[in-house]
Amino acid sequence: MISVELAIPAAIPGIVFLYKFSDLLIDGTAKTAMKLGVSSLVISLTVVAYGTSTPELAISVTASVQSHPDISLGNILGSNIANLLLILGISALIRPLKVERGIIRRGLVIMILATLVLFLFPLFELTGVPSFIAGIIFLISFTLYLLYFTKSALNQRKPIVTIQAGKTHKYIWFIIGGILGVIVGALLLVDSSVSLARFLGIPEMIIALTMVAVGTSLPELVVSSLAAYRKEADIALGNIIGSNIFNILLILSIASLFIPLHATASLPHMFFLRAIILLMIPLMYLGGKLSRWNGIFMLLLYGGYLGYLFIGV
Repeated sequence: MISVELAIPAAIPGIVFLYKFSDLLIDGTAKTAMKLGVSSLVISLTVVAYGTSTPELAISVTASVQSHPDISLGNILGSNIANLLLILGISALIRPLKVERGIIRRGLVIMILATLVLFLFPLFELTGVPSFIAGIIFLISFTLYLLYFTKSALNQRKPIVTIQAGKTHKYIWFIIGGILGVIVGALLLVDSSVSLARFLGIPEMIIALTMVAVGTSLPELVVSSLAAYRKEADIALGNIIGSNIFNILLILSIASLFIPLHATASLPHMFFLRAIILLMIPLMYLGGKLSRWNGIFMLLLYGGYLGYLFIGV
């Protein structure tokens, strides 16, 4: 953990890493998708989303191993809420996001189902069923999700666009380097934020739902906002939807194998996340895009949620 004295100096290179490597990641994703004949949305729902969710994976699993269930579960809930309200809100403000209804619609359905399945954790706790059983169910669900999207990607391949010879591997390395860079940047910022929060005496659950969650979501924030600015709406939306699915079905399943997550204490936040998920349906389907007004509404809602959390501290 970074000391309080080094918190702000460590945050500066974190910001630089996030910006520079996210730009590299977006460019590599778009060009690789063109070369392979696969839509950038499919790659964003899988490769990019999983890469930008690696900080959540590292922090939630580590917290679980170290017997900090509040941080483990709170990080995932807070990250998913921030992804939907804060990050999509900012991205929509930068540029309205046109929704590609086919794959986005299927991705949304899977994200909704994953969020509903999340309630298995408190249900199992209340009925005395070991939480690792829920984790196994989530792992199976995640495997089925990967198989489904792999099949979808193969069925929807487009005619391959010719890019200069020898550049395919270059763009794949752009993706790998971009993912590694945003992870390093995010971890620097997360450590800085947690050090400051603990110095100020904020409870672990509040830290996890806010500072840690936003910190681990910074890769998604930078990737999606830059993608929106560069008119890559597929990457902006696919990154968020895929990341939320990854957070619930894979990260929580792994975390639950080490320790019970005390999910019943987090039920209010689970219900709030479910309400947001259901709100996404009309926002994304009416008019086929997320408008700037939608973005403003989402940011106001997130601000209200943060106010609710800190008023109760």
